[in-house]
Amino acid sequence: MKAAIALVSARAARGLDEDMAPLLAAFATAGAHAEIADWDDEAVDWGRFRIALLRSAWDYTERLPEFLAWVERTAALTTLLNPAPVVRWSADKHYLQALAGGGLPVVATAFAEPGADAQPVLRQFLTQHPCAELVVKPAVGAGARDTRRHACEASAETLTHIQGLLAARRSVMLQPYFHGVDTHGETALIFIAGRFSHAIRKGPLLPPGAPPTDALFAPEQISARTPGADELAVAERVLAQLPFGELLYARVDLIRDAAHTPCILELELAEPSLFLSHAPGSAARLAAATLTRLVPR
Repeated sequence: MKAAIALVSARAARGLDEDMAPLLAAFATAGAHAEIADWDDEAVDWGRFRIALLRSAWDYTERLPEFLAWVERTAALTTLLNPAPVVRWSADKHYLQALAGGGLPVVATAFAEPGADAQPVLRQFLTQHPCAELVVKPAVGAGARDTRRHACEASAETLTHIQGLLAARRSVMLQPYFHGVDTHGETALIFIAGRFSHAIRKGPLLPPGAPPTDALFAPEQISARTPGADELAVAERVLAQLPFGELLYARVDLIRDAAHTPCILELELAEPSLFLSHAPGSAARLAAATLTRLVPR
């Protein structure tokens, strides 16, 4: 009997995850049966799957307690990949503080917690990190939703954005905007089973003055990229410092600062797009690595 693999998605993401088609084909070629299942579908019997592979549960940011409760239940019924501790840790970008504390080059980040006064938070950030523009976004978020790029002199607009997020009981992140992103873009390095697989260039997501996206994720301009040796070195340092051992998959998103030094923007360890169609053979590598994690029954 073929091993049954659940590719975990969300109703809102159906038809949007470009990794699904190559991954379904790769599992079929490897002799396994894979099917797409929505994480919040109460009709799904997760125990019938040998592995639940988190792929595009992209609405979790709006329903984090519910999603994490599902993660715990499902991890007790089958092999969840990546595992529950990884999902919990990476769901909230406060992890950037841990990475920075470990000496890794992280984009300078300040956090404001619900109940905080936004004005002194913004004032202190701009004093510590002089910049022409900054980015405001929720600490639990994905796809550039609720994220905006603000001119530093536009304090009223910036405060309105911060206050709106805080009023919704969401932690807020403030980061300087690196203008090199407008030309160089971001570099996303994808690792499978602890080894570098491929990388892509992601074009700038935050045009100046643009409102936050209302979609599940902002439109992206993606192309294959060969990462610089310095980018690869930073990504490998990140994975070496994580307390989880070898991960099935990981994505490290980097941008370059004014000195052209690669800095960590975020990690994607739970439900990242892996851009498999931009790297021939990557879907097969992910399917093979997944099947090595089958637990004997």
